[in-house]
Amino acid sequence: MREVARQAGVSLATVSRVLNNTQYISEGTRARVLKAVREFNYFKNVHARRLATGRSDLFGLVISEIANPYFPEIIRGYQSTAWNRGFDVLLCNTEYDSERIKAVMRKLRESDVRGAAVVTSTVDRVMVAELTEIGVPVVLCNSDPAGMLVSNICIDYGPGIEKAIQHVVELGHRSAGVIAGPAGNRTAVTIKNALVTGLTTRGLKPVCVLESNYRVDAGASAVREVLSGQQIPTVLFCGNDLIAVGAMSALEESGVRVPEDVSVVGIDDIFFAFLARPALTTIRVPREQLGIQAFEALDRMLKLKRKKGANYTLETDLVVRRSTAPVRRLQLKTTSS
Repeated sequence: MREVARQAGVSLATVSRVLNNTQYISEGTRARVLKAVREFNYFKNVHARRLATGRSDLFGLVISEIANPYFPEIIRGYQSTAWNRGFDVLLCNTEYDSERIKAVMRKLRESDVRGAAVVTSTVDRVMVAELTEIGVPVVLCNSDPAGMLVSNICIDYGPGIEKAIQHVVELGHRSAGVIAGPAGNRTAVTIKNALVTGLTTRGLKPVCVLESNYRVDAGASAVREVLSGQQIPTVLFCGNDLIAVGAMSALEESGVRVPEDVSVVGIDDIFFAFLARPALTTIRVPREQLGIQAFEALDRMLKLKRKKGANYTLETDLVVRRSTAPVRRLQLKTTSS
């Protein structure tokens, strides 16, 4: 660092300010410092900086599984916001495993993170107490109301679900089925209850309500059970897009056409929803905004003397594509007879 300062003709403090972007420096001076940095192939020693300042530049982000296409947009929003502020992100997967969750909490504490966002409902407030007890703020998703060192971001599925139900009612559907997410998942239960209540209120009390894990093969298995029932619904509401894609695949294999025979609605609007054939009608969750909001919430708590958290809400919306269509007249006659 001294060599960089000598080459650029500036002080050590100026080099530090340029590299950490902590104070305004003229463009000419900044250019000279960065040129010297490139010439000497200089990199900041984050471990030395941590020892000198007593603080890390790490923020934690906890997700369920990296393979789930629900999470990349959350990661992008969170990471880009952190990087723009000069911080790094420690990404951890729980894999829906209780022992793994405990290990993740220990890892976050050992890494001295400044704060952590937990965007999986398999981790609750009791589990993150290991962090809040030592003063590390945490952001949860679809959890209990905010408190000291804890903020909560609630995804309001209501608007999206209401629009989806209105959409299929206008298409003439009078027989619906629900393939929800796993029973032990808070968010899955919330979505299932909202779907069943909303459908029942509109006169479409589900002829079947099944539970499934958040994977394509589980959606396919659930559809085979639906097709073995006495009454086959004309529209299926799925707990997420992966379940919906699996459902459409199983329907096709069974000779049931989507959307001509059965319409399908998903939740999340992952990238694959647009690529599915037919393209999937789905309830969009603003996941990149969720990642951005999670980091902003942590940043706000860190700046408050009392470190009191806050509640935030993100609304969902409906994206209509080709997996939903009007009920065929034959189906309407069969249902009404």
